[in-house]
This record gives sequence, C-alpha cells and structure tokens, in this order.
Amino acid sequence: MLRWGLLGTSFISETMAAAIASSDGSVITAVSGRAPDRLADFAARHGIAKAYGDQDALLADPEVDVVYVGLPNTLHHDAVIRAAARGKAVVSEKSLTTTLAEAAALADAVRAGNIFFMEGLMYLNHPLISELGAILRSGRLGPLRAVNGFYAADIWKLVNPQGGGTLFNLGCYPASLLHYVVQTACGPQAFRQRTSSGFGNVSTHDGNICDAVLSVRFANGVLATLQSTDSYGMAHGFTVFGESGQLRFVTNPWLPNRQDNVIEILEYGQGPQEIRISSGYDAFQHQVFVVERCLREGRVEAPRPSPRLADSLEIMELLAEWQAHCLAGAGRAAAG
Repeated sequence: MLRWGLLGTSFISETMAAAIASSDGSVITAVSGRAPDRLADFAARHGIAKAYGDQDALLADPEVDVVYVGLPNTLHHDAVIRAAARGKAVVSEKSLTTTLAEAAALADAVRAGNIFFMEGLMYLNHPLISELGAILRSGRLGPLRAVNGFYAADIWKLVNPQGGGTLFNLGCYPASLLHYVVQTACGPQAFRQRTSSGFGNVSTHDGNICDAVLSVRFANGVLATLQSTDSYGMAHGFTVFGESGQLRFVTNPWLPNRQDNVIEILEYGQGPQEIRISSGYDAFQHQVFVVERCLREGRVEAPRPSPRLADSLEIMELLAEWQAHCLAGAGRAAAG
C-alpha cells in the first residue's frame, strides 16, 4: 500500500485526494495546511488521520512514502527540495516552477536525492495520450509538418496573482503537448532546436500576462503556433498536421475523462475517422496508478508519455522563452 502525504488543501488537492482514494493501492496518511479550520475539515472529509500545520512535520513522517505538492507554483521548488532531502518520492503540480533558476534548483535536489519525481501534468498519464503516440509512430499522418494548439479559460479571478499568469496556469498544457508530439514524431533532440517569436497582453488587474501567442519554427522545418489566455472564454483546440493527414482532439486533451475521449483523424482525400478512448478512469486516477507502478518497480521517473524530469525542464524552458517574448513585446507596445 502506497502511503501519500498531501501538501496543501486547495481544490487541486481535493481532486488528487479523490483520485488517491479511488485506488486500492494507495492511502492518504497525512495532510498539511496553513489554515487550521480548513485543514481539519479537509482531513475529516477525506478520512486522513494526521493533519499537520507544519509542512516539515509531514515530510519527516515515516508513514509517508510519496508527497503530493498541491501548493501554489511559486512554492513548488522549495517544497520539492525539502521533500527530496528527506528521501520522499514526489508528485508536484504543474507548472514545474515559475523561473528557470527555481527549476534548476528543483532538478538538482531531485537528482541528488535519487528520488522518484513527476510533474503533475496529469493528462500525459491517460491512455488518450498513449493513443496519440501510437498514431504518430504509425506513420498514418506522414512526416510531421505543423502543430496548432490553444487553451482559453476565464479564470483570472480564481488564480494566484503570484503564479505568473496564463502561461503557467494554462499555457503549460499546449506547450507540454507540443513537446510530446515533436519528441515522438521527430526524435528526442528536435524540440530544443528551434527559433520562436511571441506576443502577449498584460492584465491591468495583476500585471501578469493574460493573453499570449507563440510561433515556433523547429530546425527540421516543423512549424507550431500556441495560444493561451486566462482572461476570457472556455475553449480548447489541438491539431497535428502531417503530409498525409491531420489529427485533432474533439474533446479536451488536457482534461481526459473516464469515457468517450475523442480523436479525429482526417487522411487527405478520405472521410474523417473518430477514435474513442474510454478507460473507466480520469487523468488524475491514471496519474496515481502510474506512480504506484513506478514505485513498485523501483523507478525514479515514469516512462513516456508521462513527464520525465528532463521533459519538464524542456517544457519550462519553452514557457520561459514564451514569457520573455511576451514581456518584451508588451514593453515595446508601452514605449510606442
């Protein structure tokens, strides 16, 4: 039985707690939080025996095997570093961090501790993404030529204003899926060999980037465009274009559910084909299953399509690059 300790009592910890509880191979033994009343309520509702007001007390608990970091992304690196020093396995929510310096410090601690680590890009653990990988490797689409992705959700009132805005709230999803597609279709080195440009709008509410677009040309000629906003809408889209056909997600690729996740393939000159993926479990549950399996096997990271540490760092590099483009463009616009 894998014993979990949760850092944080936010809505994402609620979701993860439900996923852990649904598995016969896991149990939550401890939770920590800063607000005593909320902490007590969370522990009572989820049947958690130990509720710590101090994170270090949870990290020192010998009855915690794996730590779930459900804290704001500005606190991820510090929590992971302290958990790694205790030798705990870690699942830490997306985004990995909010700066490259924090990401590097996190990675150094994970490697020094030789611990299992996974960034909580939970959708990558779902069979929907495994099916995507199989299609890309099958050659049905032909050589990869272009990718287009966007994610829009009017959530700016709900997110932590210290969290870096839409790129780290939502943009990490299309960025990470682009990463997986290019890596799978073009090889492990292709993603890093790129040039890019981007623009963004800065929110008048909190000073963060609220709308962002990125254009990328990889060295092999593959083109990509990503767009993210947390200031309006509720929409998603992700399409992969090959020389022989295209693939698009009909349902949300970043929130795959238990039933009827749909991919549409259009081979040029033919009618569209729908592929439906129903596993009986959502992405958070599959994330728990992957962690259980990896720790049983003594792994320090999960195999693809789950995010490995090196994958998370490459995604973080793209997000930082995107952010720099947006801030530079916003500065030029203000100066003009």
